[in-house]
Amino acid sequence: MTESMLLPQETYLVHKVNIGALQKSADMKPFLSDDSDGTGLHLIDLEQTDARMRIVSQFLNRFDPSRILVVSARQYGQRPARKFAQAIGAMHIVGRFIPGTLTNPRLRTYIEPELIVVTDPQADQQSLSEAVSTGLPVVAVCDANNNLRNVDLCLPANNKGKQSLALIYWLLSREVLKVRGTMDDETWETMQDVTEWESTF
Repeated sequence: MTESMLLPQETYLVHKVNIGALQKSADMKPFLSDDSDGTGLHLIDLEQTDARMRIVSQFLNRFDPSRILVVSARQYGQRPARKFAQAIGAMHIVGRFIPGTLTNPRLRTYIEPELIVVTDPQADQQSLSEAVSTGLPVVAVCDANNNLRNVDLCLPANNKGKQSLALIYWLLSREVLKVRGTMDDETWETMQDVTEWESTF
C-alpha cells in the first residue's frame, strides 16, 4: 500500500505528521499505529492519514469553495490554514474566533458557510460548537487525543506541529485542486514551497 501513497512515507515522517499526543482518546484509537517511538507519544497510522486525505479532498469538492470556512485558533495552524483557504478559494478565520460568527446574524462578522474545516477540535471549540448548532458538516484535523463527537470527517494527523500542519494543508490543497482538475503540476509536484506554509511564530 505504501507505494500508492500520495507522498513517500519518508516525507510524512520528516514533517512529523505521525507524532501524536501523549494522551489518546477512544475515538482516535482506530487511527493510531501500534508502533512506539519510545517517548510515550501515540503514533498516528500514516496509511490512514494518506487514505483519509483522498476522502477529505473528494468530500470538500462537493461544496462551493466560497462557502467553505477554514478555521485555526492554534498558532502553528494559522498560516497553513490561511494558505489552504486561499489556494482552494475558501473563507478563513485564523486566530481569535468571534463568538456568534456563525449563529448571530446581527454581528458584523456573521457568515453562512456550508461546511467548516477545523485545525483542532479542541482549540477550535467555539467554531465547532457553532457549526454543530447550525447543522454544518465538520471536517477536522485530529490528533491522538481528540474527541470525534461533533466531527463528521476526521483527518488523522499531528495537529500541533508546525511542519506537520504545513504539509497537511499543502497536500490537502494539492489534492482538492487535483480532484477539481485545476492543479498546476509544476507548482504542486515539488515540495520546495512547503516550508513557506509553516507559521513563523
